[in-house]
Amino acid sequence: MSWLEDRAVAVITGAAVGDALGGAIEGWTPEQIEERHGGRVTGIVGPWYENWRDARPIAPYHKGDGHITDDTLMTRALVEVYATRRDHLDAYAVAEDLVPLMIGEPRWIPELESTALLLQRVFLAEKWLVARLHYGHVDPREAGVGNIVNCGAAMYMAPVGLANPGDPRGAYAEAIDVAGAHQSSYGREAAGVFAAMVAAAVAPGATVDDVTTAALDVAHDGTRAALVAVVEAVAGRAVPATDDDERELARVVRDAVAPFDSVGPEYRQMSMDARRPSRTKAIEELPAALGFVLGHRGDFRGAVLGAVNYGRDADSIAVMAGAVCAGLGGPESVPAEWLDEIETASQMDIRETGRLMGQVALDIAARDRDRTRARLTALEDLTVREEEPA
Repeated sequence: MSWLEDRAVAVITGAAVGDALGGAIEGWTPEQIEERHGGRVTGIVGPWYENWRDARPIAPYHKGDGHITDDTLMTRALVEVYATRRDHLDAYAVAEDLVPLMIGEPRWIPELESTALLLQRVFLAEKWLVARLHYGHVDPREAGVGNIVNCGAAMYMAPVGLANPGDPRGAYAEAIDVAGAHQSSYGREAAGVFAAMVAAAVAPGATVDDVTTAALDVAHDGTRAALVAVVEAVAGRAVPATDDDERELARVVRDAVAPFDSVGPEYRQMSMDARRPSRTKAIEELPAALGFVLGHRGDFRGAVLGAVNYGRDADSIAVMAGAVCAGLGGPESVPAEWLDEIETASQMDIRETGRLMGQVALDIAARDRDRTRARLTALEDLTVREEEPA
């Protein structure tokens, strides 16, 4: 297996593990999580409510027990689009290939415990793709305008980073194009930055500092300001050694992110300007994820559990933290005991998704190499100076 295939398996499985662990407690506060589970969550847990089929605001989803959520389902669908095209994607690929997968190919939905269309599981922000592109025939490059601004596009952008390994700027540009069909404003920006972080993480010899540098290099507006705030807040802190240290890290991260988060202090009772376009705001999930990656120096288990116990949008925060840490550490950094149980519970070969994306990434890399060589030749021809006549 090549380095790129190895890292693709790591990123895809790492993101899925974060998703499954965080999905069980999404939307709750750290204090509520500890009260419900008798302390901090340390692995896979069951659903918040035993009667999950009827309990609000969860119903009808069986979150927990190792079930992946829409984050991983959308990631898998995007990998399938890459596998079809075997090349870089744009907003038109979303309209022409991703949307048909959402509405035309039933698949097992773990949280529904049945076979259904992906459309029937995703949140309204993702249903927007179908409404705008399939029914509205909107220009794919502009279809994201008008949607709520959240992490909906960012949560499944890890494959874009894998399609641009070692090239954060290329990953950012591609994700911005792809996410234009889904999101606008800082939701779209977060998708680009997350893809850049993954691209940086999977480069041979990459470090947490390389990931941070890549994120700050491409980020703009409130997203960049939120990332800077988190980096400055976490800098110099010791790696948490106790549960109290973990709680303090989460408080530090939340305090740094809060001024840029439009949702507000009560996750289930959003502020009046929540998820509206803005030049000064950022989604919470991306800077929070970076905070836990930095706080744990890239350690997968520590960063993912930190993100999970943070609460709020825990699954998407843990997806991003898990993808980056796994990209840095490789497949062996993803605990097999978690991944094995998640694959069984979700009835999904997540490792196979990673292998598929790895093979596609190799094909794209070969095409990029050919294109680069042709471009270099063209530049030589364009810039050569003819000898002046005597």
